[in-house]
Amino acid sequence: MKPGLLPGVEAHLEVVVDDSMVARFDTLGLVHPVYSTWSVVKHMEECSRKLVLPYLEPHEDAVGYAVEVVHLAPTPVGMRVHVRATVEAVEDRRVRCRLEVSNARGKVAEGVHVQVVVPRDWWLERLRQGP
Repeated sequence: MKPGLLPGVEAHLEVVVDDSMVARFDTLGLVHPVYSTWSVVKHMEECSRKLVLPYLEPHEDAVGYAVEVVHLAPTPVGMRVHVRATVEAVEDRRVRCRLEVSNARGKVAEGVHVQVVVPRDWWLERLRQGP
């Protein structure tokens, strides 16, 4: 990793909730017409990755290792959400980010995402090997 990925470093992401992000399951159909938990998690991971990318060397990549999320409040379609990822710790190859999602009404979700920095060759080899 390049230097500078330290506790306190932040990244931000803004999205407008659309119909593709609502709570809907393949076999159960529409559950609630609001921002789904899986979309919250996706955007948290995206923001966390956005934070790490500038610090990776050309031969490195980062892979998701763990996610912990509490979804606190609904967000309707059409409302903007803001995601903030803040580095909490960098331990060896693990980068732990604290995440917060908010909308105009307040906090929507909070959690933690951990990524592990790996050599690109290792990652490609794991893909070739299969399960």
